[in-house]
Amino acid sequence: MNLSLFISKRYLFAKKSTNLINIISALSVLGVTVMTMALIVILSVFNGFDSLIKSFFNAFDPDLKITLAEGKVFPSNDSIIKQIKTFDGIFSFTEVLEENAMLEYDNKQDIARLKGVSDNYTETSGIDSMIINGVFTLKDEHGEYAVLGHLLANRLSLNLNLIKPIKIVAPKRNSQPSLTNLDVFNTKSIFPIGIFSVLQDDYNTETIIVPIDFARNLLEYTDEVSSIEIKLKTGVDALMFQKKLEDKLKKTFVVKNRFQQHEFLYKVMQTEKWAIFLILSFILIIASFNLTGSLTMLIIDKKKDIITLQNMGATNKLIRNIFLIEGWLISIIGAFAGLILGAIIAMIQLKFGIIRFPESFIVTNYPVEMQIMDFIYVFSTVVMIGFIASWYPVRYITRKHSLLT
Repeated sequence: MNLSLFISKRYLFAKKSTNLINIISALSVLGVTVMTMALIVILSVFNGFDSLIKSFFNAFDPDLKITLAEGKVFPSNDSIIKQIKTFDGIFSFTEVLEENAMLEYDNKQDIARLKGVSDNYTETSGIDSMIINGVFTLKDEHGEYAVLGHLLANRLSLNLNLIKPIKIVAPKRNSQPSLTNLDVFNTKSIFPIGIFSVLQDDYNTETIIVPIDFARNLLEYTDEVSSIEIKLKTGVDALMFQKKLEDKLKKTFVVKNRFQQHEFLYKVMQTEKWAIFLILSFILIIASFNLTGSLTMLIIDKKKDIITLQNMGATNKLIRNIFLIEGWLISIIGAFAGLILGAIIAMIQLKFGIIRFPESFIVTNYPVEMQIMDFIYVFSTVVMIGFIASWYPVRYITRKHSLLT
């Protein structure tokens, strides 16, 4: 066994001549353990919220979304788009036309996001499983229908039991309003048939879904779309398929995966996670001052041992390594203990849901999700801080007290 490691282990676990040194050493280990545990628990909670929010978007957003790089709409019969429809790996391919519009219902008005979709929209989004009132049907032999987000329906005081249509008003294309030309709006009516609720207030607040032909007629388009929404077959790698589409579409179109469709939100979440990680790492640095104090007192306590080792031929490097390795051992023991305790706490919360949200929240328990990379990052950070906290004081103190020449 390495001599420095052997002596360091003896110094760490053996009783010191002064009991205070044992207490400070124990506090050093405890401080590292608590901060490591806190890092694991907090990062696991952030991971849980991250997965929870991603599941919200997965319920409504497509796997991939194709839009124009510049411009608003493009022909659905574009030659490149036609080729993409034949790509192996696509489960469903939905044409979408979106535009802002004003809704009128029972003397109430509101601004909404009109979303016209093709007939196979349920295959792309699974919206039919999110209906909380009525049904999801956009077209049958009797006519065309609309489905609204529940918050938008609440603002309009929508009642599906009343046979009353929603009036949708949108600006005419290329119209120039003036004092002599006030006819600048198109108006169409459609009956509401369903109300949906997803765990994304943006959609619940502003979205009304209608047949794409209805939207084209209202907005004065023929076969144009504003986007193409794609659902991939099970097992298809979304990132690789996205790259394949981007190579085919060149710079004319933009292909976005689920994360890129809400890029700002995901960046904010990741920034918050690592900001908390840095803050707790800074607190860990402060907690490592206990380690510096512990090593300082140990070096003074073992002054006679150092002289004995020097007389036996020990080099200055070996003696410094003894105390440096002791600092590492404190950090490593504290890190392992913290990782284990953090994992146990996360598993208890995952299994039993000890910490709960108020009943009105969308989930009952704080979500947690452990990721192996978090354990690696935390362990590496703790060991690195332990090395820095040990290396400088060992060199400085041994010289200051003339223990090493």
